[in-house]
Amino acid sequence: MSEKLDILEATRDRYKKACDKLKLDSAVYEILKEPERLIEVAIPIKMDDGKTKVFKAFRSAHSSALGPSKGGIRFDKNVTREEVMALSMMMSIKVALLGLPLGGGKGGVIVDPKELSEREIESLSRGFVRATNNYLGSRIDIPAPDVNTNAKIMGYFIDEYIALNQGREDIATFTGKPLALGGSFARDQATGFGVALAVKYAYERKDEGLKGKTFICQGFGNVGYFAAKYMSEFGARLIAVNASDRKAPSGSSAIINEDGLDVEELRKLKEDGSSVLDYADSRKISNEEFFALDTDIILPCALENVITEKIAKTIKAKVISEGANGPTTPGGAQVLEDKGVVLIPDIMANSGGVLVSHYEWIQNQIGYYFDYDKVKDKEEGDLLRVFERIFDMAEEENVDLREASFMVAIKSMAEALKYKGRY
Repeated sequence: MSEKLDILEATRDRYKKACDKLKLDSAVYEILKEPERLIEVAIPIKMDDGKTKVFKAFRSAHSSALGPSKGGIRFDKNVTREEVMALSMMMSIKVALLGLPLGGGKGGVIVDPKELSEREIESLSRGFVRATNNYLGSRIDIPAPDVNTNAKIMGYFIDEYIALNQGREDIATFTGKPLALGGSFARDQATGFGVALAVKYAYERKDEGLKGKTFICQGFGNVGYFAAKYMSEFGARLIAVNASDRKAPSGSSAIINEDGLDVEELRKLKEDGSSVLDYADSRKISNEEFFALDTDIILPCALENVITEKIAKTIKAKVISEGANGPTTPGGAQVLEDKGVVLIPDIMANSGGVLVSHYEWIQNQIGYYFDYDKVKDKEEGDLLRVFERIFDMAEEENVDLREASFMVAIKSMAEALKYKGRY
């Protein structure tokens, strides 16, 4: 069984466990274990050398129980149909957790974007929209940025979509767009802010604050930077960063300064095309040393499956907030639970991005746009209500936060399915 297929089976297992715990009708799991729609398309693109290359792509719409499907589209050479199916199922959990009138969606194109020119990426983006146009729409399926896609690519998407649908243009069909094309303020920082806010809330549940606490951050891209920025604003001190961008010649992959690292200086290094490993006032350490550091909090914000069972056994932190999707393996999660570590799962911690995408979807449809402060304040209030609900469920049912998240979400989907007469 391949690793990608394992992701699908693991996701189905979590659905089944939550359905059983909630004592739901067996039909609920049978309905939710498969996507309602999975399309596979071939996208022919004329390359810069004049030759035509065909790229395979997938789009999964998991459940319409609560509304149209919503989720990212990634450009990655390792995309598989099973991965896309599993990720759409995870998106259904995320949007249901947030109480949004949406279902889960996910898409992917099998491509290494590093091998394409900007013109070829634009052609591929437009080709994806042409191939999936009949299945897109603000009340059908709403794509957004994901791995190796961004606001610029959303611009290509919406431009092609409008060209194909003259007379029924609908800019709410895509989110994560540039501000000039109907995007939302605070979208770029939404995910990282949520990662930090989840940690703050976890400590406040124990009547503690973050002042004086230390944290380390694995990855310093968009999510890692904003998570570190807000953690620092909340009073915690960043002491180490693991560079997901490249490794130093010595094999070291992280830097540490126990007195603290300057978040803005780290960001400047990245913007200048350097690595966080080039930070002057620091010393380099290995990946293994990084996760074993004596710190209060870990923010894994880059890669999947980095906290394995082996790594988890070395962790001294008391709280982990998953900024990345799937950074902790099932074996690693079990070790952390046995050690009493509070593991805030990805579907809870990094849900700020889709929440603000939802605000963008609303703003596009009503033709009225919120200012930065409105978006930021609304995100904080909405996330805190969700966090409280999940922590309460975990305590009431004596389960971890991931299982509690699945239970809260699936309960909402099951109720909607019942009222729609699906079972």
